[in-house]
Amino acid sequence: MDQLDKPSFDNLIFYITVPLSSIIILANLFIIVGIACNRQLHNTPNYFFLSLLVADLCTGIALPFIPRMALDRLLDFKSCLLMYILPNFLFLSFLFNLVMVHYERYLCVVSPLHHSQFWVHRCFPVALLIVWLPPLLYASLPAFGWNNWVDPKGNKSSDVNESFVRSYTSGNYSGTDELCSYRQVFPEVFIYLEVYGLVLPAMLSIGGMTGRVLWIARKQVKNICKLQRAVDRLQQQSDHEQQLNLRYAKCVAAVSLTFLVCWVPYIIYQLMSVTALQSGVSTSSSSLYIIMSCTGIGSMAIVPLILGLANKQYTEPVSRVMRKLRNRCRAGQNSRDITL
Repeated sequence: MDQLDKPSFDNLIFYITVPLSSIIILANLFIIVGIACNRQLHNTPNYFFLSLLVADLCTGIALPFIPRMALDRLLDFKSCLLMYILPNFLFLSFLFNLVMVHYERYLCVVSPLHHSQFWVHRCFPVALLIVWLPPLLYASLPAFGWNNWVDPKGNKSSDVNESFVRSYTSGNYSGTDELCSYRQVFPEVFIYLEVYGLVLPAMLSIGGMTGRVLWIARKQVKNICKLQRAVDRLQQQSDHEQQLNLRYAKCVAAVSLTFLVCWVPYIIYQLMSVTALQSGVSTSSSSLYIIMSCTGIGSMAIVPLILGLANKQYTEPVSRVMRKLRNRCRAGQNSRDITL
């Protein structure tokens, strides 16, 4: 894998993340405005989705800074903590919101007649705190002392961390500068706990709920087809049955494509990060690692956009305004042509 210097590192991150970040921010604003303008969408399920869109919007804003977390630099203690804690909190809150949205929709499918009686609807403020407060508390643990920070004045230090500072500063260490690195802020136990205790269970729960919903939908399609055959015994497979099977096949294809496009790059990025951490090899200057870190987080942030843009109720208000503006522009152009 080819190695990059710091300017090349920054340029590669800029050219990859800025277009992704712009698309994520604009698309989220588009859907948020659509939900805000339609009063029929002001209910608990859409409030959960609105919270997810806000978290996704924040993730899009922080996206250009997340890959730079692998870059070592000289910063003071507070600035270093802020640079690492804030993006980590935004990403974890986005992940928690994504799980909550899938869980709420899963309850609607499993118990369509009683889903409003579940705790996520009756205790909406509590559910909203769950998706924002725990990520904030966990991401802030390094600020409360769980870190590997090395104070050059000798206030907090260890032999391992001192050698780490000397190896990375390579002669430029003056005794007053402070090296800011993710290894200084996040202990290995913290990273393993986040990956295997938060991120991986969240991904598995989303996959399990999605698979369960598809299984229920498949059973419902089969039941409808059986009833259709019982009514029309002369025709083995009616047009309605073919349409149901085709619609289900499209749904499975859409879910599979979403997994390949949005989740696989992030899974590869996580595997690369954990493998590098276990082996002790630094891959932060590798172009492949930079590309996977940018596209992994960016593709994962596209999941809410797919869910939102697939719902015409979310996009109809803004689309209606855009159609009116387009019609006015055409009417104005036609009037000018007639005048000429």
